Amino acid sequence: MKSFDLESFELVELDSIFILKNINTTIGFVRFNEKGEVEYIFVNPIFRKQGVANKLLQLVKQKTGKEIVLQEPISPLGSKLLRSLNEWK
Repeated sequence: MKSFDLESFELVELDSIFILKNINTTIGFVRFNEKGEVEYIFVNPIFRKQGVANKLLQLVKQKTGKEIVLQEPISPLGSKLLRSLNEWK
């Protein structure tokens, strides 16, 4: 997995959403609540396997100060992310 550099992209923060984008497209976004529960996470397929989801989750953890919890239902890709998240802790 490549290391993803946030400095190359624009980070937009709304109430409980982080959106990572460039001039052409959305790279990814995450919606969360104040408990640190991730309600939805998306990474553009072109930017997958570069650490984008992990960076977004790190932002949520910094913002909420809580451990990350992925809400159900979890898609097959979400299950894979959950496994990598557990390794990341």
